[in-house]
Amino acid sequence: MISLREHVSLQSLNTFGIEARARFFVEVTRPEDMIDLWQHPVYHQHQRLILGGGSNVLLTRDFDGLVIKNAIKGQQVRYEDAERVDLTIAGGEEWHALVVRCVAQRWGGIENLALIPGTVGAAPIQNIGAYGVELQEVVHTVHGIDLSRGIARSFDASECRFGYRDSIFKHAWKEKFFISSVTLTLTKKNHVLRTHYGAIDETLKKKNQPPTIHSICDAVIEIRSHKLPDPAKLGNAGSFFKNPSIDLLHFEKLQRLYPSIPNYPTENQLII
Repeated sequence: MISLREHVSLQSLNTFGIEARARFFVEVTRPEDMIDLWQHPVYHQHQRLILGGGSNVLLTRDFDGLVIKNAIKGQQVRYEDAERVDLTIAGGEEWHALVVRCVAQRWGGIENLALIPGTVGAAPIQNIGAYGVELQEVVHTVHGIDLSRGIARSFDASECRFGYRDSIFKHAWKEKFFISSVTLTLTKKNHVLRTHYGAIDETLKKKNQPPTIHSICDAVIEIRSHKLPDPAKLGNAGSFFKNPSIDLLHFEKLQRLYPSIPNYPTENQLII
């Protein structure tokens, strides 16, 4: 059963640690809670803000509406064989904690995405990516609630229309879909290891470590820790820039001038 509260402080729920208050506030701990909330008059009568890890918001004043905190927890193995595992993770789980758990289980595919702030539910919206890897490479299904009708529905990977830091949830389904969980397909062996982007190769060589999902994850954590302050000590929003996207001909010209230019391909272009 949902429990609406009034005039709730959001200071501990945003990574800048800014004091602001929500006129109404509710924690959603089950997908069914979101359906119940959709039927509540407060939901339809007020502006709404869905809050995950609070790392992609800058609160400049009190929010005179309804803040919905995605607090759904848990994970479940949906399918497993010798090659792969399909893992469903609740939207309120911390993203980095998930990466660490998967690496500990020797499940590969998201080790390059370590130390990205935020929650699992927010990850598909942005199609998070780092060090030559994007979430879309491992997404199987995105599950949630259709906020136009208050019913459950799912999107398979092709329906998400993933692009570079982009998805259908930033366009046609913007503010119309609550992500309750995400199913990822991860590898159990024959992992695809990405070390060419950024300083991963250099970091591994300095440590005299071969590339594995464990060593790559550790290297990414080390690199990101040197670049960004800990939000628990100094408020920040992590890294939110976008690299340039260029066509192949343009890239080839640049590569002749700068042979070591970092890059990784997308469907139609290269990211540099």
